[in-house]
Amino acid sequence: MKSFLVLVMLTACAAVPQDLSGKMFTFPQKTNTAYVSLTATIQDFSSITVCHRSFTDLKRDHILFSLSTPSNSNDILIFWDDKNKELEPHIRDQKVEYGWPDYKPNMWHSICTTWDSSTGLVQLWFDGQPSIRKYISSGSNIRGRPIIILGQEQDSHGGGFDINQCFVGMMSDVHMWNYILSPCEIQSYVDIKNFTPGNVLNWKALNFQITGRVLIEDKLKICY
Repeated sequence: MKSFLVLVMLTACAAVPQDLSGKMFTFPQKTNTAYVSLTATIQDFSSITVCHRSFTDLKRDHILFSLSTPSNSNDILIFWDDKNKELEPHIRDQKVEYGWPDYKPNMWHSICTTWDSSTGLVQLWFDGQPSIRKYISSGSNIRGRPIIILGQEQDSHGGGFDINQCFVGMMSDVHMWNYILSPCEIQSYVDIKNFTPGNVLNWKALNFQITGRVLIEDKLKICY
């Protein structure tokens, strides 16, 4: 597979938003120094939807999405707990657990997470299948300058990376909205049909910065 971007050893910046349609970030090794920072212009969230696709063979805990603010290092966090076979969404440093045995290695998975501050309810959509809604945190918006990281889990605002929680594999189609998508819109995302791109993060117009050994490649396709 031909790399779309030369391997970056230090830091590479996307000066303008880039259309990454048909591309993926490849995180090829276990490290606490390689990651992708995503830029969001919105700094106040009363509700959110985050969607992404990932492909990994990891058999340990690992991060899938990390957004921190100065007040909360885990303001939005999507984490896989391998011991308990659970997907764990965190909102404002609070978490809930969803047992998900179908999170299998060496295949693409689409995961969407929604949260509303007025009800405090969070919900996961895994490969198009919805979870039950669970209470996690209500009454306060997520506010402050967000730092959004792919590949590492933030234990502090923009840092505190643990090598044993890093992501190794491929990630693509990262979108974030400051509202909750309808079930039909989420299904359109899962099925790679026409959907409204994220207004906070948009894979087709992504502002990002790569640090360490991360590549941009053509998206891996599986032929049957």
